Amino acid sequence: MIRKTIIFSLLSTMLFFSCKDMKKNNDSESSSPEETVQSPKISFHRDDTNKKVDVKIDGELFTGYVYDEKTPKPILYPIITKSGKTVTRGFPNSPRANERIDHPHHVGLWFNYGDVNGLDFWNNSYAIPEKDKNKYGTIYPEEIVESNDENGTFKVKALWRSPQNGDLLEETTEFKFGEQGNTRFIDRITTLKALQDVTFTDNKEGMLGVRVTRELELPSNEPAVFTDAAGNATAVEASNINGVTGDYLSSEGITGNEVWGTRGNWVRLQGVIEGDTVAIAILDNKKNVGYPTYWHARGYGLFAANPLGQAIFSKEKETLNFSLKKSESVTFKYRILIHNGSELKKTEIDRSFDEFNAD
Repeated sequence: MIRKTIIFSLLSTMLFFSCKDMKKNNDSESSSPEETVQSPKISFHRDDTNKKVDVKIDGELFTGYVYDEKTPKPILYPIITKSGKTVTRGFPNSPRANERIDHPHHVGLWFNYGDVNGLDFWNNSYAIPEKDKNKYGTIYPEEIVESNDENGTFKVKALWRSPQNGDLLEETTEFKFGEQGNTRFIDRITTLKALQDVTFTDNKEGMLGVRVTRELELPSNEPAVFTDAAGNATAVEASNINGVTGDYLSSEGITGNEVWGTRGNWVRLQGVIEGDTVAIAILDNKKNVGYPTYWHARGYGLFAANPLGQAIFSKEKETLNFSLKKSESVTFKYRILIHNGSELKKTEIDRSFDEFNAD
């Protein structure tokens, strides 16, 4: 009898601890996934020798703020998806096979304009003959104000300067970098303060632009010639379209080359790079001058938002000629989404647009 009692007691104890272990395991399994997922770590790596600041997410390169003055403006270059696909064109900084070599001023992601007090900041590049330099403005990096790894933010200052060394605008830009799932993002908040009276005469060359890799161009067998505001022509030759898969979609449901010259909250450019579905979307902000922006989006790989070129895009039905008096300022806000691995759906972009416009 005593032996049976001891055996029963041991079995009860084993069952009790087994139930406790099961409950502990079940509690662990039922924990919310969000509790265990860590936010991606943003880090900034300054390289004064090469005049750039690399932006990394969990140790992997996302982009770089390049201020080496090889191009007459600071740029973000290159821009890379979470899966490691480069979405920006290599030329002229790091040319790659089968790329177009037109428009040498199209480098990475940039912000400038084609007519500021009569000066062309957009088309300026190393290719401009010295005799014509007096027609072009340059954006000079002035200061890296601060970087904050914890918040993923990076702030810089620059000067928009005439060839006669007259400063027109002081630019203060804050970038915010981040990642959610397979979507990386860049928020660019730029404030321009007038150092003298300034007019942004309506011009098609503006304002936030990115030049994309060959795979994200729109397929075309046709050569074309494009002119800038001064009438200078650049030929874009027909070329092999193997692997060229890009297509535009606007928030208004417009696709392909028809997006050019239309207005909308956002535009997405999507294609396939080495078997990976990749998309770039540029999102406008309701507080921007000229909202909703016009889209200067070309099939050959230029993807730009231009809120100030209204007379050009509307065929003179609208005119803006935005201006600032000395000491006045204006702020432009844009969000850029860099996605891979699946279609970047309209519902996802709309959600991000609403979030970006919530404040």
